[in-house]
Amino acid sequence: MAERPTTYWREGIAKEAEELAAGTLDPECACMAGLFPKELLTSTDAVLGTFERELAGLGEADDAQIFGVVERVVPALNAVNAAHNESTYETDEREQLCDFIDQSLTDHGIDIVALAAWHGLGRYQITDKWRKW
Repeated sequence: MAERPTTYWREGIAKEAEELAAGTLDPECACMAGLFPKELLTSTDAVLGTFERELAGLGEADDAQIFGVVERVVPALNAVNAAHNESTYETDEREQLCDFIDQSLTDHGIDIVALAAWHGLGRYQITDKWRKW
């Protein structure tokens, strides 16, 4: 099962806190807690949880159903990003979220390469139509 990006973000926050406590990180260099406030993590996890539940119900879904799930998760993540001044999901976060979506679909038996190609898209373009982050 694909690991949620929020798991990595929380691990980064914890590591940074340990380094601060140990005195091995200059407080001026600490940024993880500011980049990933609790509200952002909770909101992102709620969206990804809904996505995961929808994936479980896809079974033998057709392309429209698969794209429907993607179409719902991406605008929901857009809303989380908008609620945090449109700057929450930077390049690394965008890549992690897209990879999570891709890997989650793959884990549920969906051939992303074939699906994307059938619709004239590259593998990593399945979120582009709806993505604002």
